[in-house]
Amino acid sequence: MSSWSNQPAMDDYGLPSSNPYGNFTVVDMAPKDILHMIHPHWYQYPPMNPMMYPLLLIFMLFTGILCLAGNFVTIWVFMNTKSLRTPANLLVVNLAMSDFLMMFTMFPPMMVTCYYHTWTLGPTFCQVYAFLGNLCGCASIWTMVFITFDRYNVIVKGVAGEPLSTKKASLWILTIWVLSITWCIAPFFGWNRYVPEGNLTGCGTDYLSEDILSRSYLYVYSTWVYFLPLAITIYCYVFIIKAVAAHEKGMRDQAKKMGIKSLRNEEAQKTSAECRLAKIAMTTVALWFIAWTPYLLINWVGMFARSYLSPVYTIWGYVFAKANAVYNPIVYAISHPKYRAAMEKKLPCLSCKTESDDVSESASTTTSSAEEKAESA
Repeated sequence: MSSWSNQPAMDDYGLPSSNPYGNFTVVDMAPKDILHMIHPHWYQYPPMNPMMYPLLLIFMLFTGILCLAGNFVTIWVFMNTKSLRTPANLLVVNLAMSDFLMMFTMFPPMMVTCYYHTWTLGPTFCQVYAFLGNLCGCASIWTMVFITFDRYNVIVKGVAGEPLSTKKASLWILTIWVLSITWCIAPFFGWNRYVPEGNLTGCGTDYLSEDILSRSYLYVYSTWVYFLPLAITIYCYVFIIKAVAAHEKGMRDQAKKMGIKSLRNEEAQKTSAECRLAKIAMTTVALWFIAWTPYLLINWVGMFARSYLSPVYTIWGYVFAKANAVYNPIVYAISHPKYRAAMEKKLPCLSCKTESDDVSESASTTTSSAEEKAESA
């Protein structure tokens, strides 16, 4: 194993370090009680630039505050506005709750570890920390999948599709959390394990162990939380786009036959509202995959090309992942006219209603009324 320095490592008291390789590395400041969890790969790297820790701390502070405030407001507005309490929006609330829990449990410990430049919270909490991060991430992506599937059901199947009821939406949410807990609890029972990341400011799955049992978990889990959801999402949106294109073509042809520029009836307004909601969901899903792709790459690079994986590189994974928890409330605040209208009434200081909202809100109201009638039927 290569080493950047052959000088013996010393701790803050001038005593020999616990580093078994003798060189001064990023692992040198790690407490002895977590050394058994750190893979030998990380002992070859020098300490990260000291400026990385305050920069990461500041980033996590602002991200944490924005995420907690944004998702709390999202939950509060949706749950306290009668017109927004639809079965489909239960999934939106579940997404905001998952993002809120992720940051609520993630960013305070990371603030501590950035301050001390290493993981100081013990091996047990390291495992709990990694479990909670994986759990909330898994719950978020599958919530987005079900939101996408609901849009597919409404837009593609139309009146032939079974309307989403409150009972069915609740069952979906229960399924999301049960399956997420099942997958994320597996490392506690020996199928892979949770260990400190190479930068020692966070913890995650063990992607450096070469045994087949450990790697099999990453193969299956990557398929479950990334590749399968991506395939489902692409499939749904291909047919959503086809359905929207066919509908628009039909409307143009009908308008041409009638000798008018467009058809602005109730059905057109409803379709416009559904298409807008589909764009919201698609944008949120796209942002989720942008956020979690770096973490997936870190895991796979760690398995197959670990020589390219440095402690600094591992930071990007959870920087992008944590930032994702801020995106969703922003997307809904900008793109959901009924949400903006509710914000204007309940929190005028945060409202961002535009002049075009009246038309969009009318279409959205039509959609919500249709959903409520279908549910009561």
